[in-house]
Amino acid sequence: MNIYEKLLSKEATLSVIGLGYVGLPIALEFAKQIKVIGFDIKEDRVEKMRNQIDPSEELEAKDFEGCDIYFTADAADLRNANFHIIGVPTPIDNHNLPDLSPVLSASHAVGRALKKGDYVVYESTVYPGCTEEDCIPILEKESGLKCGEHFKVGFSPERINPGDKEHTITTITKVVSGCDEVALDNIAKTYELIVTAGVHRAPSIKVAEAAKIIENTQRDVNIGLMNELSIIFNRMGINTYDVLEAAGTKWNFLRFYPGLVGGHCIGVDPYYLVYKAKEFRYHPQIINSGRFVNDSMGFYAAKQLVKKLIAAGKNIQQSKVLVMGVTFKENVTDIRNSKVADVISELKSYGVNLDIVDPYANPDELKHEYGFTLSKQISNDYDAVVVAVNHKDYMSLTEEDFKNMMSKVDNPILVDIKGIYRNKIKDLQYWSF
Repeated sequence: MNIYEKLLSKEATLSVIGLGYVGLPIALEFAKQIKVIGFDIKEDRVEKMRNQIDPSEELEAKDFEGCDIYFTADAADLRNANFHIIGVPTPIDNHNLPDLSPVLSASHAVGRALKKGDYVVYESTVYPGCTEEDCIPILEKESGLKCGEHFKVGFSPERINPGDKEHTITTITKVVSGCDEVALDNIAKTYELIVTAGVHRAPSIKVAEAAKIIENTQRDVNIGLMNELSIIFNRMGINTYDVLEAAGTKWNFLRFYPGLVGGHCIGVDPYYLVYKAKEFRYHPQIINSGRFVNDSMGFYAAKQLVKKLIAAGKNIQQSKVLVMGVTFKENVTDIRNSKVADVISELKSYGVNLDIVDPYANPDELKHEYGFTLSKQISNDYDAVVVAVNHKDYMSLTEEDFKNMMSKVDNPILVDIKGIYRNKIKDLQYWSF
């Protein structure tokens, strides 16, 4: 009986290591079919999940119902599992270099739990070669076993889109790979238990790693182009969104838009590919250029606002600005690598007085991560309002709403980063990418 059959009959157990945006949805979907152990290093998060609470606020209590899952923060419990899925974060450090410490730490923990016949599948986004060159040696050293002979390894990149209720783990085609044909077949069949959209069997682990890394690199470069065009068109006095709407009438025009590119995927993954490319003595030009443009857009937006405040005859250090939205994207709680933080830090560097609000962000997490927190209420004396994230809570706001926020000042300014109020603002001074 192979591992897939054992999982199906519940003679074997699947574990998911890392229960964040990626790991928890996967764990719960599998738990509807087979036995699952959900592991996370943070006991407070685990306790919430035991009480059917998603710490990331993506899932509801009903999503936990009918699931055969045991939540734990004790790595020793991983010894009771036979098929391990690692979905921990893979961030970058302050020098934009890959920080593999979470995935390597998870490899050590799983390695100590490995038994003959076990499987390990990595979902964490890494550069091509990382699974085989960095992770498998740890698994072998910790377990005393040989990959391919005593245990199997695969890579199946996560494709979960936080905040997206349409494109979920079950509805997105899953790329799978394995260290050999037997591993590939068992891994593919296991994921087919939950992925109704089907799986794509990549010919090698490196191909699967590379496929994931270029998904986000492609988007990053295209958004970088839009951001650069936005800078150019701004100098020409042309609205970028008007240009894109006109150009988009052609059937083969690619619909990308300018914006702040943060988060733990698009704003991070290209650096992994750049890092690995340098090992082969190639210094990527286009990828680096896109990263440079996108990393600078928060500072650019802040400087544009400062210029407009000065042009409106305002004293910068006496100006008061409201920033609405600080998460890395709309309708999520995730603040990791949020480029709105760049807007805020740049405005603060000019001495601007700031109020910051967000219906989703956690004030304590913001204070810990960026050193600022949220305001408890909105006043009516702002010289400018910056709508930085297009949360659903903000989509229905009208010009009258913004006027009320700025009713006590002359020459108020509305900065609309995502262009959601375009053609709806008649009286206020308006600017967007």
